[in-house]
Amino acid sequence: MSYHKRRRDVLKGIGVAGAVGVAGCSGNGGGGGSGAPDLLTVIGYPESGIQLFRDYYSASDGEEEILIPDGLQDPALPGQVGNDMANVTGTAPAAGGPNQEAFEGLFQDAYDESPGVFTSQSYDSAAALILANVAAGENDGTAIRDQLRRIANPDGTEYGPEGFLDAVEAAANGENINYQGASSAVNFDQNGDPASAAYSIWEFQGQDADSVAVDETQNFEGENPDGAGNSADESPGGFGREVSVGILLPETGDLASTGQPMIRAAELPAQQVNDSDLDLTVNAQFEDTNTSPDQGVSGAESLISSGVPAVCGTASSGVNVPVCQETLIPNEVVGCSPSSTALSVTNLEDDDYIFRTAPSDQLQGRVMAQVASERLEAETAATLYVNNDYGQQLSERFAGVFEDEFDGEVYDQISFNIGESSYSNVIEQALSSGN
Repeated sequence: MSYHKRRRDVLKGIGVAGAVGVAGCSGNGGGGGSGAPDLLTVIGYPESGIQLFRDYYSASDGEEEILIPDGLQDPALPGQVGNDMANVTGTAPAAGGPNQEAFEGLFQDAYDESPGVFTSQSYDSAAALILANVAAGENDGTAIRDQLRRIANPDGTEYGPEGFLDAVEAAANGENINYQGASSAVNFDQNGDPASAAYSIWEFQGQDADSVAVDETQNFEGENPDGAGNSADESPGGFGREVSVGILLPETGDLASTGQPMIRAAELPAQQVNDSDLDLTVNAQFEDTNTSPDQGVSGAESLISSGVPAVCGTASSGVNVPVCQETLIPNEVVGCSPSSTALSVTNLEDDDYIFRTAPSDQLQGRVMAQVASERLEAETAATLYVNNDYGQQLSERFAGVFEDEFDGEVYDQISFNIGESSYSNVIEQALSSGN
């Protein structure tokens, strides 16, 4: 018997009307038949997820387990769907770095709210770019690229968010530093990906909640845990200058609810420097991607035209890949995404200009397959994925690991487009995929 089925039975047994987990069992029927998969894996974003899950709960009694990744980690989603979504389990890159608590305190003090998904990665991205710029001593993309591993990988004095100003001063003095982040140790491997990452397993808390409930957090190592890649031999540093950094994240569009806290987190390191008495200032320029490839490219072009040599962004892989290929790489501008996780980012021909503080879906796909098999006890699955690099590649990675390593069977992998008025057809196809 699966985890959520046990939980629903317990809640029914004690008669908790309206408790988390009960509403997810009500519905019009239609799902959970003998040919239906044990598990639906849904990969997408909140704005489209609202309609998709409304259509799901209209078609199903909620007996299937549902597994979702970080792209749908919005605590407001159950309220917008009108269902507690008690049969849903999520996975997401977690704030598992050595200085997680220090960052949480900084964010709380600055904004009087708790940080959310990918906020720690956003802070680390902006902090690393600022440190690399200070160490380089100039607003030049190539020089910043060559300093990123020098200020973040081992063999320097360790600093974190709480000591960020000390790290900036040390970098300006040309000293060896090792930035230890909130999201991870920020040790970049040869592909510019994190060499290790933590993942949380979480659940929604009901229709009126303002946060999700994290059940556990586990640490995983990437394929290059020791880190590697090119790095400068020394840091010129210097004071008396303005450091330029771009922030290219979604304030609007399908990822607005996730992107807005990310933007605030990315602005924090610049605020720390500008509020200090260091003989340095940071000009942090922002552009909204609207979670749109076209607007992302336009925003990147605007930042580059204003002389920005390095960009914290973008968020979604469907935006990040074209932004990197069409603007950042050709113009030798560094990009460091806090949340673009698609495998295709690792494989970009980028001349080492593209980094990220979010781990690759190579890791998350495996984490999801393990959760599906071991925690949710699923033997069969179908996937619904947003029709872009992020959705397709994560779906394929999950399916491959679920079948090859956990002896599961994936009946079907079904794509859907953002912004549809109804997802009833793809829901029906997924629920009947085992017939």
